[in-house]
Amino acid sequence: MRGLFGRAALAAVLLLAPLVPLTPAAAAAAPQEPATEPASVSASASAEDWTAPLSTRGRWIVDADGDRFKLRSGNWHGASGTWNGSGSRDEDANHHAGENSGRMPLGLDRAPMAEIIAGFRELGLNSIRLPFSNEMIHDGRPVTDDAVAANPALRGRTPLQVYDVVVRELTASGLAVILNNHTNTTRWCCGVDGNERWNASRSTEEWENDWLFMARRYRDNRRVVGADLYNEVRRTVWDDPNWGLGDHHDWFTASQRLGDRILTEANADLLIIVEGINWTGIPVDGFAHGRPTLEPVRRLSHTLVDSGKLVYSAHFYGYTGPNHSGATGIGETSDPRYQDLTPAELIDVLNRQAFYVSAEQDRHFTAPVWISEFGVGGRGETGAGQRAWFENFVDHLIRTDADFAYWPLVGWHDHRAGNGWALLHWDAAGHRMGLHDGDDWRAAAWTRLVGAPGRTGRIGPVADWSMLSPDHADFVASRRMRALPDWDSGARKAVCPDGQRLLGLSHTGNRGLCSDVTAGPLGDPAGGHRVVTDERHVAPGGDWASGYTKLQCPGGHFLSGYSVRGSAVSAALCTAARPGAITATAGRTVWFDRGDNRGPAPAGGDFGHGHYKGQCADGEYAAGIAYTGRLGSSRTPDALYCRPLG
Repeated sequence: MRGLFGRAALAAVLLLAPLVPLTPAAAAAAPQEPATEPASVSASASAEDWTAPLSTRGRWIVDADGDRFKLRSGNWHGASGTWNGSGSRDEDANHHAGENSGRMPLGLDRAPMAEIIAGFRELGLNSIRLPFSNEMIHDGRPVTDDAVAANPALRGRTPLQVYDVVVRELTASGLAVILNNHTNTTRWCCGVDGNERWNASRSTEEWENDWLFMARRYRDNRRVVGADLYNEVRRTVWDDPNWGLGDHHDWFTASQRLGDRILTEANADLLIIVEGINWTGIPVDGFAHGRPTLEPVRRLSHTLVDSGKLVYSAHFYGYTGPNHSGATGIGETSDPRYQDLTPAELIDVLNRQAFYVSAEQDRHFTAPVWISEFGVGGRGETGAGQRAWFENFVDHLIRTDADFAYWPLVGWHDHRAGNGWALLHWDAAGHRMGLHDGDDWRAAAWTRLVGAPGRTGRIGPVADWSMLSPDHADFVASRRMRALPDWDSGARKAVCPDGQRLLGLSHTGNRGLCSDVTAGPLGDPAGGHRVVTDERHVAPGGDWASGYTKLQCPGGHFLSGYSVRGSAVSAALCTAARPGAITATAGRTVWFDRGDNRGPAPAGGDFGHGHYKGQCADGEYAAGIAYTGRLGSSRTPDALYCRPLG
């Protein structure tokens, strides 16, 4: 939200800061059921030229008609908390920038909700990122009358019930809503504050259950389009988050598991939005530290049960940097901030940290990238570096046709002075100060951004490329196989998403590559599958890997998965193909035991970094896996049997 330690940073001090637990009453409170809302708070609906739900095609987000839907978004913060963590929560001075949200989206004490939402439409937005905290879900205390002074119909409601109304009114106005789990506790983010990880102040189980509750709560509202799983995952006092180690701090595994659970158990229509890691290490010169963002995705990407639902996310502010926490004074390092970089340096860093995910096509990691937070001070910002950074960053958003969300949309002002970061401000008397009032230097850049030309209209189908990574547990991306009994008990199983076939394997490391390239879905919905653990389907005279054990699919079947025990091959999963989709003619053996064997220009990207890989051609399917159990071998995959498509 504001870098690792906010604008004023106290890195060394915050390393010793205590976590803020939920109050017993809040922890015990059950989630509230939706209340019937009075017509007096209803906004008038307006027709919009998009059809829910949203999904993805390659690097693009599309609506239900297949038309590009560019997220032109803003953050309406407050429900995740504005309290700084010390002093009375009732005192405005103890809230970020003196702005007390009252545990709700900010500004409801100063302006009618309809006026605030109309302001969003004036800014050219089509979607809102709406933060919440886990504590808010369980908070049974009614909001104060003063906190909803401009919206008296909200009196007596809990924060969650107010959030319900906000969601309803935003979507009634035609805006899409992305739910964002911003914090565990209802306080300002983002330091060492008890909100560093999804499970910093709650268990992973509680976090998952809260998300399932929220996804189900709004599933009948088709314009609630996304689940932004957690905000700015970062280091706690003692531990770093990681991307793929399989432990309690593994953000990749936690987000992969929850994304699948939301899609299979709660709401199959939602986009699953995964932000990169915001910070690891100690921000002191001489110690390892940095902002990984989305860089780990190149080597390990998500594969959800629905391949058209994944969106990656990243945040950028000028006062932070690729190795700078955003601190000033104590905890500040000598690393450059983004605003210190030349335009060329900035572009290189941005592309390396995030934008490559959408720029590089036909990779296992290719997906839309949503810059779900960026921002800068407004009227009061006189720094040349800060202003130049914002202009340069906006230029890159335009250059890359990127989806974006400004932070924040709503703020307070007092005689046109105050925090200044928001695009819309209201004073205590309800007078609005807007971006386009004529004295905000950001207005020209914003107008360029929201009006920039970009890809519009129909987005054609694209080939999907997916990574399988059963590194620590099952990695079953097939809805069909998830619904069936365990087909290799005790082994770690990896299965391609429904509609894709296995095309590649790594020699060690257990990684696989799936795609629907060239042929589209091959499977016969009525055909079932076969688990192969021996050579019974190798025809006489058809030894395609002499001296090696061959797990070959029966005729009319293709490889869609595999299982491993340790690093050893355990079984091959073969799926029945639709009639005529594949041939049983002789194929070719692709060896990868002593080097890569992926063809001259393989698509899919490096799906097994640091390991030899083998891959069938785009116009082929894999029909078998070979390995050896000879002395000194680990029974890892050595070859694939690749046959031409029908």
